[in-house]
Amino acid sequence: MSGLLNQIHVEPSILSADFGRLREQVGEVIAAGARVIHVDVMDGHFVPPITIGPLVVEALAGQVGEAGGMLDVHLMIERPERHVADFVSAGAALVTFHAEATPHAAYTAEIVREAGARVGVAINPATPPNVFAELGEAIDLALCMTVNPGWGGQAFIERSVSKLPGVREAAAEGVAIQVDGGIDPRTAPRCRGAGANLFVAGSAVFGAADPGEAYAAIVRSLQGD
Repeated sequence: MSGLLNQIHVEPSILSADFGRLREQVGEVIAAGARVIHVDVMDGHFVPPITIGPLVVEALAGQVGEAGGMLDVHLMIERPERHVADFVSAGAALVTFHAEATPHAAYTAEIVREAGARVGVAINPATPPNVFAELGEAIDLALCMTVNPGWGGQAFIERSVSKLPGVREAAAEGVAIQVDGGIDPRTAPRCRGAGANLFVAGSAVFGAADPGEAYAAIVRSLQGD
């Protein structure tokens, strides 16, 4: 499954899903071709909202794994090193934490790796990308937030496109480049042109009447159709 990170993928984010129909809606995007499902975890401290915990990850892990996919768990929480093991045990194949959320980014990356998951590090829109150079090959994924973290449905921050080449330059060779926030058929191709290969889309997918078709529309935009 780790090879998925080095390919081009649209990642539906369940933050915008109908949680009363969560397995059904995840099934719709899997049927449309999605293989990386994004799970946004918020603690009410690092970001104001509170979302979900390991129990939801555990509830989806079998469904996603049976399809040959993986769960990408994005921790928007303070001191993520304290919670990594629970999320990996629940089924997270990739754990991404924010560089701003811990004074021990390298240590946290080690904890994720030792727990058995791939390692992602995220930066907020105002954070420079040099942290990725410091972490080097300790990480598998560099996430450049294209909105301020914490809420779905925000407008894409236009200056993010010009930031992405710096992220690509700072990250070690082979590290996947992910964008998250305001991703749709208009913004995804622009981010791909600037160096991204993973595209997290929440409201653009699950806010649509047909999530599977909305997912497919973003995929087609990346193919130039």
